[in-house]
Amino acid sequence: MYDTAIVIVNYNTRDELGNCLRSIAESRGPYSHRVIVVDNHSSDGSADMVRRDHPWVELIASETNGGYPYANNVGLRSAGFGDGAPSPDAPRYALLLNPDTVLPPDALAQMVAYMDLHPDVGAAGPKLVREDGTLDRACRRSFPSPLVSFYHMTYLDRLFPHSPRLARYNLTYLDEDEEADVDALVGAFMLIRREALAEAGLLDEAFFMYGEDLDLCFRIRQGGWRIVYHPQVRVLHIKGAATRKASTRSIQAFYDAMRIFHRKHYRASTFFLVNWVIEGSITLMQRLDLLRDRLRPPERRRVASA
Repeated sequence: MYDTAIVIVNYNTRDELGNCLRSIAESRGPYSHRVIVVDNHSSDGSADMVRRDHPWVELIASETNGGYPYANNVGLRSAGFGDGAPSPDAPRYALLLNPDTVLPPDALAQMVAYMDLHPDVGAAGPKLVREDGTLDRACRRSFPSPLVSFYHMTYLDRLFPHSPRLARYNLTYLDEDEEADVDALVGAFMLIRREALAEAGLLDEAFFMYGEDLDLCFRIRQGGWRIVYHPQVRVLHIKGAATRKASTRSIQAFYDAMRIFHRKHYRASTFFLVNWVIEGSITLMQRLDLLRDRLRPPERRRVASA
């Protein structure tokens, strides 16, 4: 029995993946882990690099790019998780990890130790920082309810970043170095307790990329588990490494995820006229973002959240 199954979904981020795996190999601590890389039909030699340079990693080379949730579920099932009770040899924790992260040597041990000390926590995530040292704001979030999304889309959260009412989207009113219970974490680094994942189920493959981590956290919270932002652990996140290489598809997936999440969790309880406004706003923002992206030079193209 090992402690943690680390599932990394890769798509054309060979160099970043290599750095991530090297940082995992240098991890210290008393806990054991198994690393599963699911390659989403990359064309940059990622799978060959893993076979050649990291033979200790379990590689699953997909014949198709089925999306981020699909590939994560492939890895989770390989580790013994599924929709329902996990297999007897499944580990105590599952870690969803992006290939564009670099872990300090003690990050894994500190996160597992934290979860061991707090049995009511279903999922926890560290402080993710960008290359310039700033916080990756997606690492601690509220659920994008219609009201929270309204404050975000009208820029009220950026005009009043210290308001507990208006700045809930990215929780900018909280001290980024203080631990906090939050609605959701980002799938770039999400450590999930075995029992919480068994109750919530695997990732929803209706999402292609984006939104699936919010949806999973929503279901974990519905099960009564706490979700915690634990900033005493810092992890580097070189954000957008894969999406910049396919920005148009990524932007479309980003806004499609908004639609899917709203329809799944909020549409039934929202007045139909408000639903029309939400759907129309998402479509308008998607078109504007695609237009802005086309006008940028290739090296500056990105997803809205990146």
